[in-house]
Amino acid sequence: MKKFYFALDTVLNYKEQVLENLQAEHAQIIAERVECERGIEALEQEQRECMVQMEEKKTFGISITDMQTYDRFLTSLRKKIERERERLAEILLREERKRGQVVEARKETASITKLKDKKRAQYDKEVQKADEQFIDEFVSNKRAVARA
Repeated sequence: MKKFYFALDTVLNYKEQVLENLQAEHAQIIAERVECERGIEALEQEQRECMVQMEEKKTFGISITDMQTYDRFLTSLRKKIERERERLAEILLREERKRGQVVEARKETASITKLKDKKRAQYDKEVQKADEQFIDEFVSNKRAVARA
């Protein structure tokens, strides 16, 4: 019997490549999100430390110019944190869209894979049936030769 052939193998290979590319892009977006979250955490930590320093200096007396400097710096940090949070929100949207694309690509790949498995099982049954038929014919011929 001829070798198993699945007509949609090239399509399946293409879909698997698309899925791998989407997964790589998704992983890259996740890494970008993690980096952004760490950046926000670092800025927030810097803000907390600056506020502690300012409070300590207030207890010992602080000049107006130093107070204004702290205030400007804290305002700058707040703006940076706000911008980073906006960037994080955009990254989260991109991540969600990419996750949806990965899910769709997985569904498409899985459906073709299931079809291939079904066709392979059907092919294997046909091969087994052909082998059994061959054995039956062989045994029948042996018996016929033995009787003659």
